Amino acid sequence: MDLDLYNHVRSGGAGVFEQKRGLIAVSGKEAVQFLDGMITNDMKTLEDGQQMLAAFPNAQGRLIALVRVLRQGDRFFIETEEATHEKVYQSLFRFTFAGDFFVEDVSEEYRYFEMFGKETPTLSDGHFFNSAASNACFIPIDRAEYFCRGFIASGAVAISDGLYETLRIESGIPKYGVDMDETTIVPELGLEGMISYTKGCYIGQEIIARIHFRGHIAKQLTGLVSSEPGAVASVLSSGAELKTTDGKNAGRITSVTYSPKLDKQIALAFVRFDQLAESTELLAVESSVKVKNLPFIN
Repeated sequence: MDLDLYNHVRSGGAGVFEQKRGLIAVSGKEAVQFLDGMITNDMKTLEDGQQMLAAFPNAQGRLIALVRVLRQGDRFFIETEEATHEKVYQSLFRFTFAGDFFVEDVSEEYRYFEMFGKETPTLSDGHFFNSAASNACFIPIDRAEYFCRGFIASGAVAISDGLYETLRIESGIPKYGVDMDETTIVPELGLEGMISYTKGCYIGQEIIARIHFRGHIAKQLTGLVSSEPGAVASVLSSGAELKTTDGKNAGRITSVTYSPKLDKQIALAFVRFDQLAESTELLAVESSVKVKNLPFIN
């Protein structure tokens, strides 16, 4: 990772990262009703031009995909990771003959750019999504090269895969196949505003609601910070088991990076419910770590 580029982005400078993402359009008179029965959030509350975070669960309340849904007029655009793109599309498309709605995979018509920094370009076309960490846009293929050249010419830096991974973990953003998969129960992600507990039935709703109203999750995705400063002061590793200070199982690490801004190794991890309080001390092999609420850096 280039420390100068990291400091540029973390000090508010512009940066751009391109990756493959899936984009699926749903439209039709029954689109809202259809999507409301598929995802965890309340589609009925989504206004034109707004977006929401949601999950596609299976019947057991386990994760198929984490998505963002954007409403543009009568069309709903669902964006998701490349790893879950086909799963989401097939989950939607198989119902297309059951009602008045249409499902279209438009991923190949766009290129996806994630933009960091206080100043990001304004375009009249494209589908824009945002998060606490960055702004992102699916830009039509014929406009993408023009956009990218212009953004770089204005002073933005091109973000490498390694730098993006550090920014992702610092921002507490889970990655499918690394921090979450089909074994993850949706509430275990702990992402605020992702689940509506008042909207009514959807696939997996009974399991998810039961966890919320009758008890609590067994574990949740959270942050860990090494107790010692420096890039290699405490060598954490993905997949490492966590223990309490008295030797009890406490969870598992999923992603690890060194944060130059914090001058600490940091990690995403699933931690057992009774160890989730911030600053709780845990052990990863021989290394001492402390629980940190996400994100590490706003």
